[in-house]
Amino acid sequence: MGPLEVHRVRFFGLVPAGVRCLAYLPRRRRLALVRTDGAVEVYGLAEGCFQEKAIPGHQARSVEALCWAAGERLFGAGLSGDITEYDLQRLRPARTVDGFGGPIWSMVANGGGTRLAIGCEDGSVKLFQVVPGGVQFEKNLDRQKGRVLCLSWHPSGTHLAAGSIDFIRVLDVRSGRTVQRIMVNYHVPKPKKRECVVWGIAFLSDGTVVSSDSFGRVQFWDWERGTLLESHTVSTSAVLSLAVSEQEDSIVVGTSTGATYQLQLLPVKAGSQEKRWVRTKPFQFHTHDVRAVAHSPTALISGGLDAQLVIRPLMEKVQRKGYEAVLRKFIFPHRRLVSCARKARLLLFQFSQHLELWRLGSTNETGKDGEVLPVCRMPEHLLQLNSKGPEHIYCSCVSPCGSWVAYCTASRFHLYRVQHEGDGVSVKKVPGVPKLLLPAYQLQCASDASRLFVGSERGSVHVLQLLEPGGCKHLHTLRPPAGTAEAVYLLASSADGNWLAAVSGDWEIHVYSLKHFKHHCTVPTYSCAVTALAIHPATNNLVIAYADQQLFEFSIPQKQYTAWSRTVQNCGLHKAWLERDSPITHIAFNPQNPAHILLHDVYMFCVLDKSLPLPDASTPLLNQSTLKQLPEHARQRQLHAFKICKKFQPLLFAELLEENRLVLVERPLADIRAQLPPPVQQQPFGT
Repeated sequence: MGPLEVHRVRFFGLVPAGVRCLAYLPRRRRLALVRTDGAVEVYGLAEGCFQEKAIPGHQARSVEALCWAAGERLFGAGLSGDITEYDLQRLRPARTVDGFGGPIWSMVANGGGTRLAIGCEDGSVKLFQVVPGGVQFEKNLDRQKGRVLCLSWHPSGTHLAAGSIDFIRVLDVRSGRTVQRIMVNYHVPKPKKRECVVWGIAFLSDGTVVSSDSFGRVQFWDWERGTLLESHTVSTSAVLSLAVSEQEDSIVVGTSTGATYQLQLLPVKAGSQEKRWVRTKPFQFHTHDVRAVAHSPTALISGGLDAQLVIRPLMEKVQRKGYEAVLRKFIFPHRRLVSCARKARLLLFQFSQHLELWRLGSTNETGKDGEVLPVCRMPEHLLQLNSKGPEHIYCSCVSPCGSWVAYCTASRFHLYRVQHEGDGVSVKKVPGVPKLLLPAYQLQCASDASRLFVGSERGSVHVLQLLEPGGCKHLHTLRPPAGTAEAVYLLASSADGNWLAAVSGDWEIHVYSLKHFKHHCTVPTYSCAVTALAIHPATNNLVIAYADQQLFEFSIPQKQYTAWSRTVQNCGLHKAWLERDSPITHIAFNPQNPAHILLHDVYMFCVLDKSLPLPDASTPLLNQSTLKQLPEHARQRQLHAFKICKKFQPLLFAELLEENRLVLVERPLADIRAQLPPPVQQQPFGT
């Protein structure tokens, strides 16, 4: 590709919200999480880990509990006192029911997913039936004094365990009565007694109740006798979360110091039938409270207030080294938060409730490879657009010329005309935007800024004509021929304005002709989610990246995979490429060299040169900095299609500008942690 002038952007001040709740669905290997700002995310863990669904947050929505029920229906509850079911096809809250007990602190579904139990601020435990179209109140169980912080069903569905301050109660579901009341700090001497908060609870099939509390203990109770069986002090700080494996032989807990611990049920000695719980593995992946944990068959999953989602594989459970054997850490969403106006050298940053428009800096100097050049013009913050109301922003984009900015919330679509006046800008809201554009989940502007494409529900894409000096007109709505219930989450338009590709939640890729406003073809369906796609400006080939790290190239004019794509699938991609722990989130091209494809994930930037051979299994997939240290003859032997750079991390966006200029947007983790509140309890160095 030759030397590139890199704009290394680090002024995107994004601070992701912390993880509040996790819910794992074993049958489909899907993980749902809720962040502290009310945003809901659903990850597919079957092949790689990709954020398949995202429902933006809401200022007035505080979710304290999350669970799957009735198959694949997702429910949340929180301090508003409502139970909310989420529509995972239209990506929004579907319906809400009042819990009639004040703020809701806990919610769990029974084993069959037919009932929900909620724990309320007023001390009540209430049962709801999961019915088609929502939930229906069933009955009240015995009320106690003080809020119910955690709940767990017995696998038989006959009893519930409820944790609160100082007490654990076991309730009979049929009668609604409390059949056992356990004081968790009875053994503490009275002068030293203080409130003991039961943060997590699990009801095992043998009748054992497992609790985690603010004293740093994990305790095992016989619920029928109300006696303590075992007690493990795993931390000097509070144990805030607890989850049990399906086989009930492993437990994971999270603490307020950011540490997670595993406890396993192991034989007392080799060959013995007697087993005891043993703390086996401590992990320190988080810097702040671990408020949520989950246990999959092959991994321990944790979410912290430091915004990290960590999936730590259990190597003894992993049958082969591959996707499941990789430690994964996710902080940033797998959707676009940065848009680039290539011609105007502008960047648009999307935050939860506002947008920022920046002009890139410039330099007059030239230098050697790796040299930092002095800036003659500093980056400039041109504009901030604040979103009114409590709704968070779904999506946004800026036109390539920088003259149009659009964004959307759950109930509003906003389009602005930006006028560049000298060194400053002025902005005017475009009136009369058609209401049929809502809901909008993805926005894409044509390369000549004449059209705006709006990805909406049921696989539809609205085509909007942008009019000078500041207007718009609805031209057409494109729909898949067979129909779909899923929303569009990715769009890609061709540089010549003739083609548009759209991906919906069922992972089907539909290609439309913009000349005739009709469906052109459907890309053969693959078994994984699409993570990124783009149309080559010279060939109109569609390049597709999938969650399992596979790459495909599809010829839109010929309606078939290209010869290069078939070669890739026949030969296979390098093992090190397939075992990467982060999905490709953006694809771009080099107009000066049609053979070059630019790809990036959070940890690397790659130039894929189609003119070079694919690396074989014996060739190391080296990054460029390592390659430069080798002698010339060794470098020639290592020459292959993948040129990888890991210098820029974490990488949120990469785009090639004109005149061999590359813009890279980083968000250093140290900058994020500096903006977080200090941990509640922090261990001294060396302990």
